[in-house]
Amino acid sequence: MSHSTNKELILGIMVGTTGISLLLLWYRKICKPRTGMNLPKFLSLGNTFDPMTLQDEMHDDQGAAATFQGRQLQILEKLNELLTNVEELKSEIRVLKEAIPKLEEYIHGELGGKTTAHKISPQHRARKRRLATVQSSGTSNSSEEAESEGGYITANTDTEEQSFPVSVALNTHVEELNLDALLQKVDNLRMNESSKMESFELLCDYKEKFRDEVEFIWRFSRAYGDMYELSTNTQEKKHYANIGKTLGEKAITRAPMNGHCHLWYAVLCGYVSEFEGLQNKINYGHRFKEHLDKAIQFLPEEPFLYYLTGRYCYSVSKLSWIEKKMAATLFGKIPSSTVQEALQNFLKVEELHPGFSKSNYMFLAKCYMDLQQIDNARKFCNLAILLPCVTKEDKDAQKEVKAMSTSLKR
Repeated sequence: MSHSTNKELILGIMVGTTGISLLLLWYRKICKPRTGMNLPKFLSLGNTFDPMTLQDEMHDDQGAAATFQGRQLQILEKLNELLTNVEELKSEIRVLKEAIPKLEEYIHGELGGKTTAHKISPQHRARKRRLATVQSSGTSNSSEEAESEGGYITANTDTEEQSFPVSVALNTHVEELNLDALLQKVDNLRMNESSKMESFELLCDYKEKFRDEVEFIWRFSRAYGDMYELSTNTQEKKHYANIGKTLGEKAITRAPMNGHCHLWYAVLCGYVSEFEGLQNKINYGHRFKEHLDKAIQFLPEEPFLYYLTGRYCYSVSKLSWIEKKMAATLFGKIPSSTVQEALQNFLKVEELHPGFSKSNYMFLAKCYMDLQQIDNARKFCNLAILLPCVTKEDKDAQKEVKAMSTSLKR
């Protein structure tokens, strides 16, 4: 091999080595760093395909609608709970305002060594009797609830019996009555708004003797409804409503063909629903209508039933879309009614008993306003104003009727 050929070979080897070195340098600086990039996990070569993940995602998509409805229900229940708490706070403030003057009077009397006779509210007069009712009748919804209600009453009884002594004459009925005489006396007392308390106390006196008599049981349930209406304390109202509903359940179980049993069970279900969340309100509303319909079958000439049915129809006609949807989820069908249906029930009340109540006239006026029949709305507003205010419901209706009358004059 010649000397020139050796030089060319050596030069070729050097050029090749230099090229390989440059290639390695380029690879290290440019290509190799790319292998260290942080790729998204779903693009990473190190990750294997997970079929369970895809299945879970598909399942989540299918449950999205149900989750959304559930969240809406939770929001509505929270709002309802907030409104309930606000009402309870207002009630407690009213009680405090009423108690302050009585407390001042009591303190003056104690410091002066005098015994002052205090005016007794319906709640105070009945507390001692209610305590006995809770402890002995066993009619509360659950043992836990009875204990809490009993604890509430017991905690207040000792103090209030000192401040508000109950006259023996109010709580003692000397004559011993048979069942028929008792029921007649209870019904007569209840006709007067101011005697409903005495009617309740009379039933309490005989609850052990006639506790298994159907005619006694539904009247006792009704009396607890009266006490609910008379009370201004939220805890007391809840207490009366729960015991009254339980008595109503007992009545319809023993006498499923008795219209009065279904009527007052429905009413007490309505009272209990005032302390429940949205889901239970809908549940009790369904139960309310079911037993009203049964009561009408047995008492077709009772105007109060048509008034309650009218109230139900009017309320349902005003339900929002989401409330109807929730009811459909619970019971498989959307509750439906119209203002026209409500109107027919209120007119039926007037047909059976003209001038039945201020509230019935008020709802007649509301229905006609919704139906744009202004002359009829004015007519029933005027009729409502003419009736006297006897009950708390009458007073509330009077305020609303006056507001409606003012708007109708514009």
